[in-house]
Amino acid sequence: MALAYNWQIGRSMSYWYPENRPKRQFAAVFDINKCIACQTCTLACKTTWTSGKGQEYMLWNNVESKPFGCYPLAWDLNLLQQLGAQQWRGKEYAGRTIFEAAEAGERVLGWRPADLDYAYPNVGEDDCTGRVDRGAALRAPHLNWFFYLARICNHCTYPACLASCPRGSIYKRPEDGIVLVDQSRCRGYRECVKACPYKKVFYNALTGTSEKCIACFPKIEQGLQPQCFVNCIGKIRLAGWLSPPERARADNPLDYLVHIRKVALPLLPQLGLEPNVYYIPPVHAPDEFLSQLFGPGVPAAICTYRKGPDDPDLAGLLGLFGSTDRVVPRWRREDDWVAALDEDGSQIVRVPLKEPVYIREAFDAQHQVTRTNCP
Repeated sequence: MALAYNWQIGRSMSYWYPENRPKRQFAAVFDINKCIACQTCTLACKTTWTSGKGQEYMLWNNVESKPFGCYPLAWDLNLLQQLGAQQWRGKEYAGRTIFEAAEAGERVLGWRPADLDYAYPNVGEDDCTGRVDRGAALRAPHLNWFFYLARICNHCTYPACLASCPRGSIYKRPEDGIVLVDQSRCRGYRECVKACPYKKVFYNALTGTSEKCIACFPKIEQGLQPQCFVNCIGKIRLAGWLSPPERARADNPLDYLVHIRKVALPLLPQLGLEPNVYYIPPVHAPDEFLSQLFGPGVPAAICTYRKGPDDPDLAGLLGLFGSTDRVVPRWRREDDWVAALDEDGSQIVRVPLKEPVYIREAFDAQHQVTRTNCP
């Protein structure tokens, strides 16, 4: 195994291939605090990519109610239990990654879900009590909180699916870092399904091959954001390009949120994959739970986010979420306006820092009528 540097865990780690970062890395930020779990993103993805035979159970995008929601069942709990203690020393992860914890003869520590694990895509939805219908039991404490976690493939820098594939059918595109499956090479061994800790690789029994989220790369190549992004009702998502920490630019919106303000964090960074989908943690959930999910930067990220109303740069950038269907590589704030910019600096869209409010008087003097509220 080679040594590869993983900045999310603050150290070098063992990986099956040498570090080889793409020319630029597709990445995204999701603001959990704005997600309403309407599942519009799920349906947008489903109707676009997985409406065929053998894809009935596939949800390349899904939204879970944490802590009890999960698809497939216990996708996170099973692996975290296998991994054992996950200890951080400050910003450095002192435990083992799933590559370093793999058993003899295995490339990656993982598990393969059973068919029944895919039977309940909405288990735990809107639930903070652990209740399961029809007499099933889920032993869990009663909580006074839950939040929605939207998930897609993370298009990791060190993909477990790629490392585990004996056919070499999974590859990471050098031009944008999107992880794809070459189905002409795939023979359906399902090692990728077992290895992916996020369980975002699916097996199609009709074709005998694996399939996964492709980040809508035909749209990305045209400078457009993926389907689940542009159809998001809550405007929680922003797609762009992420630089390594040492090359972060303040005018790159994802660099600004991830590297400079550190308000957006990766999902389960301790696993070692360096995922490229980042989350702004919910402000109302316990730090202990969130720190296991997003790493030790949670308290500082929430503190920064809470100060957003007094931070025009951060508030303005968050206002760009959902404002355009274009990928946003650059941004700029000018007084009370925030602009999304193209690579060459041309303006894509401009939004006000605060939406204007107009109050109409009940009596219209110009037309000499009184306005009424009509049903």
